[in-house]
Amino acid sequence: MAVEIAAVRHHEAMTLPTKAASIQQQLRDMGIDREIIHFPEGVHTAKAAAAALGIEVGAIANSLVFWMADAPLLVMTSGRHRVDTAALAEQLGEGPIERADPQQVRAATGQVIGGVAPLGHPAPIRTIVDVALRDYPRLSAAAGTPETVFMLDYDELLRITGGEERVVGD
Repeated sequence: MAVEIAAVRHHEAMTLPTKAASIQQQLRDMGIDREIIHFPEGVHTAKAAAAALGIEVGAIANSLVFWMADAPLLVMTSGRHRVDTAALAEQLGEGPIERADPQQVRAATGQVIGGVAPLGHPAPIRTIVDVALRDYPRLSAAAGTPETVFMLDYDELLRITGGEERVVGD
């Protein structure tokens, strides 16, 4: 059964939420001109977002913030699986990885859980990019709010995050 979710595609004349407008400008500054897609009522799961965008759930690039070695760690993971924090911690060799709480997420990214973009943070954050995202020609990432997303490809995601490619789940 198809999910019907209203989306508004923003053009120059439309007003975006402030955080999403900032993300759009930062993308443009990096040579990536993308429209921001706004879901006024939000999409609360990767499955709902994928259905609304007409892509596979695995093409949703979830932005998950963790804490490792007293610092934030952003993991851009495919919506098709969960991050195996124990395996990732072993790969990185810098101690255990724990999920950041909402206050830590906001402090590290300037954004709220559910809307964390892969860029636009107050300071650089070490980023891991799930190699499973390579399997999809088009990806969706949050645009700074839980109601906004933008489309990009894997190489663009690597470029805008400066991320390290890793297997993060199965």
